[in-house]
Amino acid sequence: MLKGINPNLNADVLYALRAMGHGDDLIIADTNFPSDSIARETVLGQVLRIDLPAAEVAKAVLSVYPIDTFVDDAIARMEVVGEPDTLMPVMKDVQAEVSAAGGGTMISVERFAFYERAKNAYAVIQTGERRFYGCFAIRKGVVPPDEA
Repeated sequence: MLKGINPNLNADVLYALRAMGHGDDLIIADTNFPSDSIARETVLGQVLRIDLPAAEVAKAVLSVYPIDTFVDDAIARMEVVGEPDTLMPVMKDVQAEVSAAGGGTMISVERFAFYERAKNAYAVIQTGERRFYGCFAIRKGVVPPDEA
């Protein structure tokens, strides 16, 4: 246990989050996402796990992870097949955590395009989220220098 660190962030996840640089993508995926096979193609090369709902994972991650503010697609969600404007409850829950962390509104990414974005990500965290379409990409931003 570490003081000041969300206890849901395990050592493997903390290592990956710290190793990532500005512009790297992190995927937070539901239990149905092909996390293992996709993660093998990422920079990290292995799947990470936090067996909690997606919104709880997002909250934990965003407690230490800055969101990229230089791009319009920093926060993305896998869109519902054939219904790009539909917002599932899991999407609303994660958007609330993103908003609380100062992030913008998620963009919608078609399912197969989302898979491709995930393959190019730094890492994939598979969650215990069982609701459909609980898959998100969050691009890492920067931590500014301390004020002088």
